Amino acid sequence: MPAFSRFLRYFMAVGRLGSIRKAADVLNVSASAIDRQILNAEADIGMPLFERLPSGLRLTAAGEIMMDAGTRWQKNLVDVRAQIEDLRGLKRGHVDIAVIDALAKGYVPSTIQSIQERYPGITIGVKVLNNDAVRMAIMNGEVDFGIFFEPQSFRGITVRAFVEVVLGLLAPAGHPFGLQKEARFSACAGSALIVPAEPLAVCQQIAILEGITGVEFDSTVTSDNIQMIISLVLQGVGIGILTSIDVISEVKRGLLSFTKISDSILRPMILALCTTTSRTPSYAASIVLRELEDGFAQLGYPASMEPVLNQEGIARP
Repeated sequence: MPAFSRFLRYFMAVGRLGSIRKAADVLNVSASAIDRQILNAEADIGMPLFERLPSGLRLTAAGEIMMDAGTRWQKNLVDVRAQIEDLRGLKRGHVDIAVIDALAKGYVPSTIQSIQERYPGITIGVKVLNNDAVRMAIMNGEVDFGIFFEPQSFRGITVRAFVEVVLGLLAPAGHPFGLQKEARFSACAGSALIVPAEPLAVCQQIAILEGITGVEFDSTVTSDNIQMIISLVLQGVGIGILTSIDVISEVKRGLLSFTKISDSILRPMILALCTTTSRTPSYAASIVLRELEDGFAQLGYPASMEPVLNQEGIARP
């Protein structure tokens, strides 16, 4: 292993653990070897990388810069190895993805299952994050690509596929709201509502509706978790407000109805599959990207919101 690679491995272990002794135990090398590598590096750059404290070691500003560079270097090394394997015709490698909470079920898991069956040499790591955290993970190179809302206002992002997603009212199967494909926001006045809270991406749209329409509603429960909102609606606690992407699975199974909010001031949200413009995806990442791109349209409204019916034309549970 090259000397720089060895130093970086030692340095990053100490940076994460805050202790040379702990790093030595994890890496199965002597503490003196790690200490010598760090001291030599500090002498070369003329600045300390760690503060030596009674409780352990803490990164200095220079150490933080080195830690960020090391993270990028390790990721680039993985990409280089994957590209070398590509030259040998091997469909293998590791791919990291970040998605919003709404995609933790349905489309993304099923696509990953298909990829694993067809390309068993490719391993996949999936991070489920809030919308802004997905964008930051893409731009910082922490993941190969991600799926999040409203990418068009950010530089450094390349959109590979997108669909329009609408805001709507969700209710249990059989609720009167379920008879309507569309309704104005004022239709929910007087109903007990279960409303998304920050950092969910839909909060801004709800705030726009409140501010412009002047509709006052009974916010019975708020939650920052999509599955919690869905569960509360299924329990009959109130009417929920979410996007079409959040409830595809439940609507298709006939558990919930989704009524699009039709106020003209409300524009569809853009859900996009994105990469960073500063990096070319590895061969393995390109395979996974292509598989996700091919089925991305199924996330759009309204085709994705058609419930599965039985022979009598009734939503099948």
